[in-house]
Amino acid sequence: QVQLVESGGGLVQPGGSLRLSCAASGFTFSSYAMSWYRQAPGKERELVAGFTSTGGTTNYADSVKGRFTISRDNAKNTVYLQMNSLKPEDTAVYYCNARGVYIRVTYWGKGTLVTVSS
Repeated sequence: QVQLVESGGGLVQPGGSLRLSCAASGFTFSSYAMSWYRQAPGKERELVAGFTSTGGTTNYADSVKGRFTISRDNAKNTVYLQMNSLKPEDTAVYYCNARGVYIRVTYWGKGTLVTVSS
């Protein structure tokens, strides 16, 4: 059974930091390109940061470049999103995404809420 379980969300003040984690199970984690998406109220889901494939190449939304860092630990089947200098506009539900590189399949987590407010 495939599972992507996000954690680490919460309420943080502007300028603060959070680290999101996504624990994966039920599939070969190292064969998937992992990404983080977010969806703010009334807006479409957007890519925040992701690995382009199974290697180390990453891409980021312009709005988070220099503030967010995605990383993965294949030994722990976990992907992380380190978020620094958070802004109120970063408030959203953050979703973990796994995209198969060798097979056409995509999995989603249920999301974790990040609220940036004073």
